[in-house]
Amino acid sequence: MKALSFHVNTAKFIAAKSLGAVLGDRSFYKGFLSTIRLVDIPEPEIRGPDWVKIKTHACGFCGSDINLIRLHDSPTASPFTSFPCIIGHEMVGEIIETGPNADAFKPGIRVAVCPMLSCEVRGIYPLCCSCAAGRPGNCENFAEGDLPPGMFLGINSGLNGGFANVVIAHKSQLFVVPDTLSMESAVMTEPVAVALQTIFDNMPASGDKILVIGGGVIGNLLIQAIRFFVPDCHISVIEPAPHAAELAVECGADAVFPFSQAFAYTADTTGAKVYQPLLGMKIVMGGFNRVYDTVASEKTIKLGMRLLKAMGKLSLVGIGGDVKLDLTPLWLKLQAIQGVYGYGMATFGGKVRHVFDIALALMDEGKISADRLVTHRFALEDYQLMIEVNLSKKKHGAMKTIVVF
Repeated sequence: MKALSFHVNTAKFIAAKSLGAVLGDRSFYKGFLSTIRLVDIPEPEIRGPDWVKIKTHACGFCGSDINLIRLHDSPTASPFTSFPCIIGHEMVGEIIETGPNADAFKPGIRVAVCPMLSCEVRGIYPLCCSCAAGRPGNCENFAEGDLPPGMFLGINSGLNGGFANVVIAHKSQLFVVPDTLSMESAVMTEPVAVALQTIFDNMPASGDKILVIGGGVIGNLLIQAIRFFVPDCHISVIEPAPHAAELAVECGADAVFPFSQAFAYTADTTGAKVYQPLLGMKIVMGGFNRVYDTVASEKTIKLGMRLLKAMGKLSLVGIGGDVKLDLTPLWLKLQAIQGVYGYGMATFGGKVRHVFDIALALMDEGKISADRLVTHRFALEDYQLMIEVNLSKKKHGAMKTIVVF
């Protein structure tokens, strides 16, 4: 079967980075040093009695996929990946085969697949402290057990990700798609779960003034999640792309403003006072109660810390690399910075449920509108065009792009 394969080693990494610096991003997905290729692989077989085989219906293309292809990820994460790998971690499909211990999962059931390869999936018992605490997305054993290293489906050489016609998954990774929910909505389960987990970990209080940095897919879903949980928050968004800014307002943002107006806008909106140091970026006293940074670049982290109120909390939703920061705002304003990655169990409606389950329920009930973010659909063979659209989202008016099988 056809699949989208990523592969790099040390020599290719150095050569591809050097060529990319000269020729641009095109060299990462076209040409002899391309990191991503369409390949033929055998259809996978289920690994044991707790596993199922799934015919893929659709798979979303994530910002982390484009960063992987362009070799933008930090080498620090390399012990928890293995190559070559079939990418794709935002997948939905229909079960076509099950192991004898797959419980209620039967052929014909539609499922969203949680991609995390945690202790239970790896056959490791007792569970690590993160898995035991209900946060398998932050498992301590991503490089252990009976699978190759890899945090999730899509960066693991032993299990293919969703950019292939068929995937296999452990029963603990499966969440049934409600009959009344379209598969085009269900393919958004993973990004919706990221947004929901972010909010569960940094829940606004009534009346808070919120800043979301980046109005892309995750930023938009954060806006919708905040509106659902705490409707009376004031939500501001920094987003330069007009199509994304317009959609952010449609989905609940009170205002969108550019980076260049950050300090003046913060003063007007929150009543903060702006101060100019002898050198460097301005800083405010007062400001936003909470900041959700979906970019997590050096520029955005610095700005978020300076706009964040004393004793406020900054959630780093984007996955950044090495940054250089002035930590003065951190100690001066007693700020907290929260890492964001993965998802797990959360209390919702008086019950402890997996965030994937909550995401599916909220989409099914119309509380979160995720399918409206799907702007482009591709066949697997058109992956190069999909990459080009993602590299120029503003030009193409793109939000979420998906491959449909």
